[in-house]
Formats: sequence, structure tokens, C-alpha cells
Amino acid sequence: MAFSFNFDIPLKTEETTDKETIDGEAKDVVTKCSEASTTVPKKLKDAIEHKPLLDPLSHLENWVPETITIGALPPLLCLNESVFEKTASEREDSEEILAKTRTENSDLITGVYEGGLKIWECTYDLLEYIDDEGETFSGKSVLDLGCGAGILGILALKRGARKVDFQDYNSTVIEQLTIPNVFLNCEDGSDDEETGEKNGSPPTKKKALNASQTSPLDCCGFFSGDWNSFLTLLQKKKPSPKYDIIFTSETIYNTDYYSSLHSVFCDLLAENGIVYLATKSHYFGVGGGLNLFEKFVEQNNVFQMKHLKDVEQGLKRHIVSLTFKK
Repeated sequence: MAFSFNFDIPLKTEETTDKETIDGEAKDVVTKCSEASTTVPKKLKDAIEHKPLLDPLSHLENWVPETITIGALPPLLCLNESVFEKTASEREDSEEILAKTRTENSDLITGVYEGGLKIWECTYDLLEYIDDEGETFSGKSVLDLGCGAGILGILALKRGARKVDFQDYNSTVIEQLTIPNVFLNCEDGSDDEETGEKNGSPPTKKKALNASQTSPLDCCGFFSGDWNSFLTLLQKKKPSPKYDIIFTSETIYNTDYYSSLHSVFCDLLAENGIVYLATKSHYFGVGGGLNLFEKFVEQNNVFQMKHLKDVEQGLKRHIVSLTFKK
């Protein structure tokens, strides 16, 4: 989906209070973020906030769920990718990305479609890392940035996050894939009277919720558009949200987008928050990769990047974290 620096550090006196120190650190973060990116990223697609239907599966035909099971993580349900592709002609798609991806036989059409209909392998790497670390998200505010199917945000939701926002470049991805997947996973898992399915088994049909019932989507937000427009949209909210955790997977493949991505991290990450980034070493044919992004981050001097996990099978892949420098 959609790049100097002289920072004056005030001297602390003996009279400086703890509160002044904390406030000073917060202001320093804001100052660094505002100075980090002097290039204004071009706008590609206006951001939209999507309001899901009470039952977002009710308007979809020929959907089939599959289950992702990794270690001790709770089972995660998602719409089957191959069925989704085969029934593309039956789906609402104002962006026409379903037809364009078939015509061009491509998972990426820059500025048109940014790959959100597939679950890429680095997402599974990040799920495995979360499983290994035993990470829970109780009470946390989470952003799944470049979410696609929304699997990472869904996991956070199932493990106690108080708020999860999902963002993808394409509105078709959000409306046809992300929102239905979230709804599918937020059902209470009780027996389905029509199919006889038991807990833990993917349902084949969902009944519409009663208007009086609380929607499982109430603690979720859904957004489409380029990152620059998305950031502008969220900054207009009062108060502007801050996230304890930002997940982003396979999003640094294009160096043209680094400035916008960095700006989102700067302005939406909580002061003590953490970004989890899953990526390949290099993206052939597009030019981006971890080494280039790491250099970009170092140049901007706002975040500390830490390598958490390397995956050696096939094309080398990585899990890294970003936190604000103190």
C-alpha cells in the first residue's frame, strides 16, 4: 500500500520535576516527528471511514470460511481466498480491483490495488512470533495498518484489546473481506441451529443479528485510503487516537511510501507504544525491503528499531519492532 536534523535538547536543572521531565519527553517526540519528514507525501486515495452493516455476512453470497490455527493461539476464521477469487464477478467492487487483478494477473497494481486480498507469509511469521512470546492485548488500543484480511487485528480483539482499528488501501478489501472476517471471528461460538456446527468449527451460515443485540464490531473502526489521507482523517477526530500497538505486515515493499508510513507511526503511536513490523529482506520488482527502511528510520532519528526474529526459509524474512527514542 502507499521521505537534517538538529535537535536542541534543553538542559535539565536540579529543579526540574518529574512531571516536567515527562512533558518534555512527550514534546520532544512531537518535535522530532514534525521535523522528521520534510517531504509531503502525495495523496493517492482519499480516506474513508466505513460503517459496517449489523450483519456484514448477510449480503455476501458463496462465502466459505477457513480456519487458521497456529500454536496456542485461538483459531482464526477468514473467508477462503480461492472461493473469494472465483466469485469475484458476483461481488460489489466500485474500485474494480477484482477484475483488474484477474486481467493483469497481478497481486499489486501500484496506486490501484495494494495486495490486500491475500494473506501474505510475513503475517503468519508475526502470528508465530506472538504465539512464541505469549503476547496478550488486554486493555490495549491496536491499529492493524495495511490490514488486508485483518488477521492480526482480529487476534488482538480475541485476546482482549479494548479497541482495534483496521486500515487498508482499498475500500473493496475493507468491505468485502476485512469487516466480514472480523464479524465471523466475533461470534460467540455457540451451536448453530441450522447447521449443527459446534464450538471451534467454521460456520457455513450466519443468521442476522437482532437490532437490539450489541454488534461485535462496536469496538472496531474500519478505514480505507492512502496512509497520508488516513492520518489526516484520524487527526480530525477529537481526541485523535493513539495506539499502544501498531501491527503492519508486508508494507515496506515500495520506498515511495516510506514517508507516509513513518508519519503514521510518529503521529498515531502512543508515547510508550510499539510497532510490530513483519517484512521480507527485499521485494524484487518493487525495490523496497528491510535494509532500505532501516536506513530511512535511522536517518529520521525518531524511532529505535529492534530485530526480534529472523526466518531463514525461502526468501529471508524478519520481525522487527519500533519504539520512540527516549
